[in-house]
Amino acid sequence: MMFFKKLKEHAAYYWEEKSYFMVVPKNCDCDLLKEALNNLEAAKDIKVLSTKTDVATQTINLKIRYKSEEYDVGVYSGGINIPEFYLNGLYIGDEEKNLIKNAKQSLTIYMAFNGNPKKCFHLQLKLAYIMVPDLIALMDESAERIFLRDWVKMEANSKYAPSSKDLYSIQAVTGNDNSVWLHTHGLLRCGLSELEILGSTKENSRNHYNLINSYAMYLLDSKQIDDNLNGDYIGRLINGQPIVATSLIWTEALNEYKHIKNGGKKDRENGHNIKTSVIFVYLSEDDERNNRISKISVYDKLWGDNPLFFFSDEETERMKNVAIERFNYVKLASKNKDNTILLKIGLPLEEKGKYEHIWFELLEFKGSKFKARLTQEPYYFPDIHEGYEAWYKINDLTDWIIYTKKATVTPDNAYILDKEDL
Repeated sequence: MMFFKKLKEHAAYYWEEKSYFMVVPKNCDCDLLKEALNNLEAAKDIKVLSTKTDVATQTINLKIRYKSEEYDVGVYSGGINIPEFYLNGLYIGDEEKNLIKNAKQSLTIYMAFNGNPKKCFHLQLKLAYIMVPDLIALMDESAERIFLRDWVKMEANSKYAPSSKDLYSIQAVTGNDNSVWLHTHGLLRCGLSELEILGSTKENSRNHYNLINSYAMYLLDSKQIDDNLNGDYIGRLINGQPIVATSLIWTEALNEYKHIKNGGKKDRENGHNIKTSVIFVYLSEDDERNNRISKISVYDKLWGDNPLFFFSDEETERMKNVAIERFNYVKLASKNKDNTILLKIGLPLEEKGKYEHIWFELLEFKGSKFKARLTQEPYYFPDIHEGYEAWYKINDLTDWIIYTKKATVTPDNAYILDKEDL
């Protein structure tokens, strides 16, 4: 394979090598750094083993112990400048947005993701909430995204780490020719390559977004960090064809996109030139054996309305755990008869430990049980059909969705139900 001679991978920047959080406090009429350290010293679950000040950078280097593991954490205070586009798409009121935009001070917390990235991310969220309990928002600089206080509080207080999808963002750059370039931020700190899809279009970008999201989650949950051309079975098209993804580092991948403009060579001169890989697919086992890759666009007429992307066993278990942990939101929402509530129930299959996860509509509660009506046809249960009603226990639950007049609420954004206008 011929390579472009001038294409060269750039070394990772500091916010890509380690995870950087910029925590925005509501009030900053105090010594923010001193107060944050005092709050950390008072924490019950985190032990500060040592503190060292780097006078030149005004950084406090901490060694802490959390759940029998030791971590090195850096902390410093400074100013803040949040790009306007970071605030787009957030469930946020004007008053809250103005507080963030007008903030003058921040606390930066950074650490290496040594070990399980999700556990490290969860710890970093806990540190942010403990050290700055009156925070307005948290800017994840490494993933180029904003998290609001209520989400940080909910996740920091949870027994379970957040979803893999919370560790990165997916950005879309639209070209003048209807093209869309999708790429991630945040995976590099996790020991992975960033991911991209080149040559997407506005018509296909949603399915391509789901593909890159599913592949990123798969790689994080499988803890796969190698750079080979192995195929990964991450989904299935409506015609039953498997979606088997692989990737090529961008310096090689651009040989397959020699004339592309959006995400091409010029876009790599001053950015997106670190360790980042373009996603391709294998169309058959023979293709995989011979490393014969195809562009994602080969599927553009095959997506249909509902291609299936898989969750890992780890993510499925996490979803079940947080759905149960936050089930009180379902009980509260059920008191408003204008809300529609769907519950995903795991129906046990003949094979031990295997389930078909399928959606029901909540009908009523009776003590610790709830009655629900099946909303779809199951694949593996020929004797029950849409409209079937039965009683279940909370441990049968694997996920839920609440539809209010203003929002769609899941366990991962349940905090928005705490707002009075919902």
